[in-house]
Amino acid sequence: MIPLITLEEHFLTPSLSSTPLYSEQLKHLPSLSSQLADLGPLRLSSMNSNSISLQIISHGPAFPSPAQATEANAQLAAACAENPTRFKGFATLAMASPEAASAELRRCVRDLGFVGALVDNHTKEGKFYDGRAYRGFWATVQELDVPVYLHPTWPSEGMKEALYEGGELISEGAAKSMGTSGFGWHATTAVHFLRLFASGLFDEFPRLKIVLGHMGEILPFMLTRVCGLSVRWGSFERGLRRVWDENVWVTTSGMWCLDAMACVVRACKRGRVLYSVDYPFARNEDGLRWMMELRESGLVSEEEWEEIGYKNAEKLLGVRAVPLPESKE
Repeated sequence: MIPLITLEEHFLTPSLSSTPLYSEQLKHLPSLSSQLADLGPLRLSSMNSNSISLQIISHGPAFPSPAQATEANAQLAAACAENPTRFKGFATLAMASPEAASAELRRCVRDLGFVGALVDNHTKEGKFYDGRAYRGFWATVQELDVPVYLHPTWPSEGMKEALYEGGELISEGAAKSMGTSGFGWHATTAVHFLRLFASGLFDEFPRLKIVLGHMGEILPFMLTRVCGLSVRWGSFERGLRRVWDENVWVTTSGMWCLDAMACVVRACKRGRVLYSVDYPFARNEDGLRWMMELRESGLVSEEEWEEIGYKNAEKLLGVRAVPLPESKE
């Protein structure tokens, strides 16, 4: 079995796991809580059992303050130092403060050896990153030549009120799910990427590297239509399809569906699709089982399958998959 690389794999710091965003959920899922808190034996054991050579680890969505982001990055850096061939880090950034986010990203890449950042899809108030206030942040990203993984997060109060709440025949549970992992935060991430394009960001910073998880956050399915209509959005040096081909990478995180993968591999250039699990919110065992299904499906060649499994991540991140330790069984 090839040594896989995964790059949407999460942990939580003690201070942020106790916030209302997580406290109720984790109270009823003790095993998930212990997995999110662990940056050592539990994680490594699961990786070894499921052919994962290297995890690119990031904090779960949390709207951190600058101090909380620094705390999370310190914890992750220590874990990476203890297991340098098995763990690499994506920086946690306080995106409500773009200047602080820029400074922390520079520190994490240059001083801590992190290979990029994974950021909440919007601020707690629902602000996206396409405005003038964020141009300095994106300049830093291009300067450092690292990817930014645009990751879904909980809807702001305004988003919840406008889109998900208030239906007299819709349950509270349905509204919460539709607003988050059941659909809404994937759609919101897609809208955010399109806003970045419409703002002219990729003409101003043509070397940006954006990673979208969950099979591209709906965009591969809609790509032909959106590209066709985006000609009405303004005058750009490079159209949306070219930006998609040159600036975007897509991961499989937590989406074990061959139908969706068929769309992804047709919508994305070769070399732009990467295996990820979304551990521990998704199971490494399910990811490995799905990778074997993909191998037998005929959707990709053996060489392409290996690229998806680890080679594309090596090229994007400048990392290396190492042989897995021999089983003691």
